[in-house]
Amino acid sequence: MILGEICTRSCGFCATKTGKPLPVDWDELDRLADTISKMNLKHCVITSVDRDDLRDYGAEFWAETIRYIKKKNPGITLETLIPDFLGKAELIHKVIDAGPEIISHNMETVRRLTPLVRSRAKYDISLKTIETVAKSNKSKPKSGMMVGLGETPEEVVQTMDDLRAVGCRVLTIGQYLQPTRKHLPVSEFISPDQFKEYKRIGLEKGFEFVESGPLVRSSYRAERHV
Repeated sequence: MILGEICTRSCGFCATKTGKPLPVDWDELDRLADTISKMNLKHCVITSVDRDDLRDYGAEFWAETIRYIKKKNPGITLETLIPDFLGKAELIHKVIDAGPEIISHNMETVRRLTPLVRSRAKYDISLKTIETVAKSNKSKPKSGMMVGLGETPEEVVQTMDDLRAVGCRVLTIGQYLQPTRKHLPVSEFISPDQFKEYKRIGLEKGFEFVESGPLVRSSYRAERHV
């Protein structure tokens, strides 16, 4: 996770610290690239906190991180799990132009529950973010969502339709687990059979990959999605 450990948003599902972030640490690029090299990684998933305090929401740092990692680790493939950059195409293109193989942005939940689950995020802005990636025809667009927050199966399928309509090609679906008592409670534990059904429906709708299961998270089997 880059751009520090303090997020400017306070989503109901997330245990990341919320508050006023520290200034951007450009030395983080070198530390991250060195860590990847020492671990001899062939594929790496990078994410970040939201940095609504920055003029470009962290887009330039994202782009420099991608370029620097690829320069220091030739042959590596990258998935970047990005914030929404408020849907601003010129900022999303900074990340796209840096050349990650996959750009992921998580819907997290269905439209109806978005105001409850996601601080400051908008369902349609997230769709726009994914659409911008898809229309570039450069990085593969990916998204993920949690279930067990009170959504209905019909709403999950509608979210699949919305994602396919904007060109999303990879989808992960996992069980929401409450990080602490201060976070949103689990509404329901989804059965393994329902997860299998979501996978079947998603593949039928045209997703190239659908990872669907109780313990699935955004980075689950990520190297397969390149």
